[in-house]
Amino acid sequence: MKNKVVLENADIRIDKYLSEEFDYTRAYVKKLLDQKLVLVNGNAVKPSYLVKLNDQITITKELDEKIDMLPENIPLDIVYEDDDVILINKPSGMVVHPGSGNFNHTLVNALLYYTNNLSDCNGEFRPGIVHRIDKDTSGLILVAKNNKAHAILADDFANKRVKRTYIALVKGVLKHNHITIDAPIGRDKVNRKKMMVTDQNSKNAVTHVDVLKRYHDYTLVKCMLETGRTHQIRVHMAYICYPVVNDPVYNSKSATNFGQFLHSSEIDFESPLTKKHLHFKVDLPKEFQDFLNNLD
Repeated sequence: MKNKVVLENADIRIDKYLSEEFDYTRAYVKKLLDQKLVLVNGNAVKPSYLVKLNDQITITKELDEKIDMLPENIPLDIVYEDDDVILINKPSGMVVHPGSGNFNHTLVNALLYYTNNLSDCNGEFRPGIVHRIDKDTSGLILVAKNNKAHAILADDFANKRVKRTYIALVKGVLKHNHITIDAPIGRDKVNRKKMMVTDQNSKNAVTHVDVLKRYHDYTLVKCMLETGRTHQIRVHMAYICYPVVNDPVYNSKSATNFGQFLHSSEIDFESPLTKKHLHFKVDLPKEFQDFLNNLD
């Protein structure tokens, strides 16, 4: 059984809402609704039902038909590992976990091949996954090897005890050496797969930006997240008219297959059980660094 209280993304069809919130395929959602396995405030609803703020959505049971999660021999760039966590340097282009019809070649498939020791707090499709980074964002991501570590890390993320630093190349030359972007983020009203700065059905979002280097028509920046909203850096930088270079969603310019020049470069966290402070930093991907070298 799964429960969800609607706190944002209201006034959209429930079939779309479930697909976005739970990473279900539309076909899977249709079967759930047809079998009356989805209740809103205790009542079965049709696919056309528009969710409202504070609706209590309950999925009474998962469908019996399961999709096999297959281990895949995909090399992992493991930066650190102990009995409780694995820290991975994820390449651009790799999806973190299965969903939306994509059940192969993800980080989870690679993890299942690498180890049998993964938390299961987030369900069968997200073993070990405590947090996410976008498919075309590269860099550091933490994985939990057991449920106790997972619970501690999830609480640390929720209470901002985990510090993450990103490196981004943005279009245009930023004038100020430091800026703070404090602008709420919610679902785009036209394209539900995008996010946008909006006051409606949104959550507060704060990004701190420091200039690292200025080029003729670009700026290399370091971004520190005070909050962790979906696509936060990409949305915030586009909002102030300095979009991330090569971003296929929030930059109007054409993008290559590599994806956005956004890299999760550093992370600070406490070991879940030993409480030892850990800090790690990884270099930019070759494609990103080569682009910078050409600018020089």
